[in-house]
Amino acid sequence: MESHDAIPESNSSDLRLAHSTEDECIQIWTNTFASWGDSLELPDYLRESQFLTTIPLAENGGMTTWVLVDKNLEPSKRPILSSSESFYKISLTSDKNGKVEDVVVHGIASVFCAQEYRRRGYAARHMKELAGHLRSWKSERGNIVGSVLYSDIGKVYYTKLGWTPNSTNIHIEFPPLKVSKSTLVQDIAESDLPELCRIDEAMIREAMGIPAPGVNKRLTILPDVDHMLWHIRKEDFATNCLFGKTPPAKGAIAGAPGHQVWAIWTHRYYGRPDAKSHNILYILRLVVEGDESANKPHSKEETGALSDDQVACLEAVLKAACAEAAEWNLDHVKLWEPSPNVQRAIFRGKLQHVVVEREEDSIASGMWYDENGGFAPPPVWINNEHYAWC
Repeated sequence: MESHDAIPESNSSDLRLAHSTEDECIQIWTNTFASWGDSLELPDYLRESQFLTTIPLAENGGMTTWVLVDKNLEPSKRPILSSSESFYKISLTSDKNGKVEDVVVHGIASVFCAQEYRRRGYAARHMKELAGHLRSWKSERGNIVGSVLYSDIGKVYYTKLGWTPNSTNIHIEFPPLKVSKSTLVQDIAESDLPELCRIDEAMIREAMGIPAPGVNKRLTILPDVDHMLWHIRKEDFATNCLFGKTPPAKGAIAGAPGHQVWAIWTHRYYGRPDAKSHNILYILRLVVEGDESANKPHSKEETGALSDDQVACLEAVLKAACAEAAEWNLDHVKLWEPSPNVQRAIFRGKLQHVVVEREEDSIASGMWYDENGGFAPPPVWINNEHYAWC
């Protein structure tokens, strides 16, 4: 390994972004284990990291690993000064007249700088280089309109580099409940996901096509089945290691077809399940068919409400999530940024909950491009929910 004195400074023209080799990936994963190993031991974490490159959203070139290196050194001899991953995400934009366009947004994840290279500007250089690369990366798959990341170090650092925090980053948190699931509710099996995601996408496209006076640009990352399976495959790996089995329920659904409420969820173990480790049941996506406030810019004005039947189904689904959390020894249920009508129904209901505005972790932030090679103002981000997190 090169001595620190021989490594170029962060502003050197000798530095460039490259793609990691297999050996370099192992080195990166070994370095990130202390930060992101969660409930796994190192050998399992290394196996999981390799496995996660082969699953939906990541497979077939969907995921790219980037490293900041000295361009003059061979891969076997170059220190990795900073690293990250990117995922291309199929998305939609819409203008104020309701003109919908299929586009691509890159999701940036796993930004990491090893301890010995920190506070020398390498991570910032990495991100500046990455911003330029992603403008055209995978452009054969669609028009690239921006990139998003989810900051765990607050809002200031990435804002300075060009990624603006979303206007809101809220979630509603529920405790686990040792209760029987309502007879209104059925479990969602993995085989149900493609059809539910298809129905959801059709409703999103319809809502995005409705004119929104005063809103110049809307954007949503589509909650497709690949996004759901990316989270679920990570869940499968961890739960197999911890329990020797995987959760059969991928969510819960209630109501008659055409008037259904459903939640798709994932189990996340940040620590051992036998200790209080802030382990979470994340609701990846919550859908209420017929919710007039869904898939649209949020308004503080009350323009409608869920029907009594919708509220009953919503409460049954949320209780099912809380029961699932209790069954699998999870400490909280988190629902990111539900629609205004869903929020009002929760606030008026009897389920214990707290509302959290995230200020330090999972801050959804975006860098947005215009058509002339410059930068665009942030669009209104529709459905800033956990399925899009990476």
